[in-house]
Amino acid sequence: MRKVLLSMISLSMAFGAKAQQDTTTVELSEVVIEENRMEIPFKKTSRNVSIIARKAIETTPARSLQEVLSFTPGVDVRQRGISGVQASVGIRGGSFEQTLMLLNGIKLTDPQTNNHMMNIPLPLQGIDRVEVLKGPGSRIYGQNAFAGAINVVTTLPETKSLNFQAYGGGFGSRGASLVTALPLAGGKYKQTLSFSHDASDGHWHNSDFKVSNLFYEGGLDLNQNNELKVMAAISDRTFGANGFYTDAFPDQWESLQTGLAALSHTYQKDAVWVQTRAYWRRNYDEFRLRRFEPDFFTNNHVSDVFALEANGRYEHSLGTTGFGVEGRKEMIDSNNLGQRERDFLGVFAEHRIEFLEKFDFRAGLYSNYFDEYGWKHFPGAELGFQLSNSSRFYTNYGISFRIPSFTELYYEDPSNLSNPDLQPEQARSFEIGYIFTKEGFRFETVYFNRFSDNLIDWNRAPSDEAVNPNRWTPRNISEVTFNGFETSIAYAPNWGGTNAMLKEVSLSYNFIDATLSQAEGVESRYALNALRNQFIAGLQAQFTERVELTLKGRYIERMALDPYFVMDARMDFNRMRTFGFFAEVSNITDTEYIEAGFVQMPGRWGRAGITVNLY
Repeated sequence: MRKVLLSMISLSMAFGAKAQQDTTTVELSEVVIEENRMEIPFKKTSRNVSIIARKAIETTPARSLQEVLSFTPGVDVRQRGISGVQASVGIRGGSFEQTLMLLNGIKLTDPQTNNHMMNIPLPLQGIDRVEVLKGPGSRIYGQNAFAGAINVVTTLPETKSLNFQAYGGGFGSRGASLVTALPLAGGKYKQTLSFSHDASDGHWHNSDFKVSNLFYEGGLDLNQNNELKVMAAISDRTFGANGFYTDAFPDQWESLQTGLAALSHTYQKDAVWVQTRAYWRRNYDEFRLRRFEPDFFTNNHVSDVFALEANGRYEHSLGTTGFGVEGRKEMIDSNNLGQRERDFLGVFAEHRIEFLEKFDFRAGLYSNYFDEYGWKHFPGAELGFQLSNSSRFYTNYGISFRIPSFTELYYEDPSNLSNPDLQPEQARSFEIGYIFTKEGFRFETVYFNRFSDNLIDWNRAPSDEAVNPNRWTPRNISEVTFNGFETSIAYAPNWGGTNAMLKEVSLSYNFIDATLSQAEGVESRYALNALRNQFIAGLQAQFTERVELTLKGRYIERMALDPYFVMDARMDFNRMRTFGFFAEVSNITDTEYIEAGFVQMPGRWGRAGITVNLY
């Protein structure tokens, strides 16, 4: 093994002259936010949006998208175990049910429960960037974008490439990924194929897991104005679930298989852009309360989502007009929830205009029809003021909503009751912010407010018994108000010389205050379990043009859990060259903490691996 490592180091040195340009290092001002209708330059957005670029994904000490997101201001990631085997993500105090996940604009919401929202059938190495929209997103994406939305974006390269990565580390963790690009027909047909496999023996009893992802995307240029795209993906994850949902059964176990298939057509000519697409998402979920005794208690769920969408925009002398329509069918076949299905119809309309040289205004409406609730309408508006090339003020207002999941409506077990009479939850949100960007320096501060008078939360009546015998029941509680502010600073100083250079530093602080009005003594499971204080700091340095060191630290204080501080680090050698190496250490501080459920997160642990880049 020692000889092999020495040989690989020699090869990496030999190929050093073939260093590739780090094309992932892109000025954020040049990034275009890819919503389903509008395309807006990042520097002209009137929303609080975080962009996680390819370079940040590559250099963050993380083995999953969940872990990468945990370093994003205002985003609350609750992991159950290592490497994102299962995690819930909330934004600005919202629960996991109130966050919409998308892959290239395709909604990944699971009607059974959004506990499966992060079952993204895509290797981390296949992601080009991540767009995190904070605040109401119903006007843009429809229902479920209640507190925010996260859009994972991939690309179809025009040149051939291959990236391979393999690693091993603590807790018997090991994994490998392969991402390839193979354009054909003179570049008219572009395609990527990605595969990854991650596994671990577990950091404590019954926490082993295996996760595999296979992803394919292809794009065909029919002519100058028409393009076809196809996407197919599957994810398989099986894991011991000790402490995931209860601490009374340490041998819980779960197996999930998620598939996604999509076909889209894009027409663009002059000022007109129209995209139509169809997609199907299927999720199998088997959960056992006792891993090796399936007859004791097992839930089996199969959920399907079928959707058709048409979105477009038209640029003219009065601005840009966006329009869209979506139809969606959600189905589930479950031994606990029964056989259920529901249909949605949604219509989008919006307009954006720039005026008086420094102002831009955008307003729109999303109207949704659901046979049980009828038509509901959700307007929103944004206003931006470009004080100078470096300074921008913005404000926005929107109404968002979410339909209850099948679990909230129908799930029952000895600890939980269903509530088929639940109504959709709705909120009114307001935001005002300021951005300053100049010569590698970026500062942003924002205040936000979200009010809901029919929030869905699981609660139960109090009891004098040591173990509360009352069951958790989802209800539309009276009202909840979230107030908060976020401040972030990022700077790329490039201080130093060839031997040592400070490349990037970042710091952010997020504060949230929540006021809940409900019956006295009632226990709430989620409504007051949000972030209160969140500090995130990052630093990246470079040594001898070959070695990159990334440090990430975060202090997290939630309203119902003990606060903690965790620091992670990663070192890359020859990251952009033909052969490279990396080493990561998580939880350098060896902190004891819990993020979700009853799962004690692991102490200090590390892994190391190799990378191969062929162009």
